[in-house]
Amino acid sequence: MAKKIWLVGIGMGNRDTLTIGAWNILKNCDCLIGAQRMLDAFPELTCRRFAATAPEKIAAYLQEHPEFQTIGVVFSGDVGFYSGAKKLRSLFPEHLIEECCGISTVAYLCAKLHTPWEDVRLVSAHGQACNLAGEVRTHEKVFVLAGKVSAQELCKALCRAGLGGVTVSVGERLSYPGEAITTGPAERLSGQTFDPLSALLIQNPAPLSNDTLAFGLPDERFIRGNTPMTKSEVRCISLSRLRLQRESIAWDIGAGTGSVSIEMALQAARGMVYAVEKDADACQLIEQNRRQFACTNLRVVHGAAPEVLDGLPAPDCVFVGGSGGNIDEILRLALQRNPYVRVVINAITLETVAASMQALEALGFVDVAVSQITASRAKRAGGYHMMLGQNPVYILSGQGAGL
Repeated sequence: MAKKIWLVGIGMGNRDTLTIGAWNILKNCDCLIGAQRMLDAFPELTCRRFAATAPEKIAAYLQEHPEFQTIGVVFSGDVGFYSGAKKLRSLFPEHLIEECCGISTVAYLCAKLHTPWEDVRLVSAHGQACNLAGEVRTHEKVFVLAGKVSAQELCKALCRAGLGGVTVSVGERLSYPGEAITTGPAERLSGQTFDPLSALLIQNPAPLSNDTLAFGLPDERFIRGNTPMTKSEVRCISLSRLRLQRESIAWDIGAGTGSVSIEMALQAARGMVYAVEKDADACQLIEQNRRQFACTNLRVVHGAAPEVLDGLPAPDCVFVGGSGGNIDEILRLALQRNPYVRVVINAITLETVAASMQALEALGFVDVAVSQITASRAKRAGGYHMMLGQNPVYILSGQGAGL
């Protein structure tokens, strides 16, 4: 008989959550592999056992034991939900692999809470980074697997983001005899400790609406002080040129009040934005606006570009609102960090336009576009309305060619 490797989801751990199909497969295996906790769930099976979770270790063991013909590798929950099955699957020829689905953690917890889960945003904090606050800000329901980051720490992170009032349900040791589900505001649960084997369902009754996420928020929404601000009309076009994605890493050079930084952070809710500003008072304004919009994925960087850019992660997008005469150095550094970086530059003087165009061409940017925007706003004058023009702004954009 040809060798067959079964990847089996065994549910939550309690035998009550094991499907009949999965049990029939496991009974016919001559080797059982998985975490010791999962192997212990099947004391009656007499086949060879090997406790391992690392895909490479499992693959090496099977190569050393060609005598096994039907192997069962067991995974908690479902093999398609943040499972080690994904990596293991890639280490073997496709014709050797069969999969048996199981009951996932999200399905089990939501059933316990009498909550449908087809509209839940699924996130894992187990062994990978996640911008939980960004997810909760933009979704009504978020499910997250705890792990190396505990449920208590996740609740604390929500509180730091100004989301202490959202409702959190923490499920501990789900399906086991010591199962417990605790529900309350994140602020209260942040003071409690929970079992490392936990999962959370977070419910935010007022996520950011599509109107809030649209380009060009009204200028009045921002705390301005005496710092120059990119006006709504120009901001709207500039942001559309940036082509931000939800996971984008973005730099805002010469951030001013932070109006562009804020809108970038709202668009890249699962990414990160770095607002670079050399004026200390402006940095304080950006921080005030950051708190007002609860943008935990926005970091204020005090200093002048390009000097302070070296320690920042490689950007997907760069907006330059003020270069301090260093546009060539800024663009050159951005290209070094990411040869495909997308850049947008705002300029109000012809000298800055000329320097920017020269830099874009010399550095090999493609898809270069230049627009001059002149906007007017109506102002009441007695019983009439007059259109008052704003300063014209040049918007330049380009894409790194990947060279």
